[in-house]
Amino acid sequence: MRVLNRPDRAGDFTMKRIRHTPEQIIRKLKTAEQLIAQGKTVTDVCRVIEVTQPTYHRWRQQYGGMQAEEAKRLTQLEKENARLKKLLAEAELEKAMLKDLAEGN
Repeated sequence: MRVLNRPDRAGDFTMKRIRHTPEQIIRKLKTAEQLIAQGKTVTDVCRVIEVTQPTYHRWRQQYGGMQAEEAKRLTQLEKENARLKKLLAEAELEKAMLKDLAEGN
């Protein structure tokens, strides 16, 4: 689905932000690979898969060569890592508060 917003300052139309799942990204990257193999340019490919060139290159760097399940697992691990970092920060804060309390008495 391609949704065009109002033109930007340069007069070009911009695409509305759409969040893609890892599975959708992998599917679009596979389509892009097939089109490039057929001789299409990156600009044409990005138009077909409905993403900007920076998004396409970022996806290739992040998800290139992955299968859908691997990408899904990567997302799960990133979320788990963020959750654990938050828990660690909270524990460190609590530890510092308890240390300050103990030193005060």
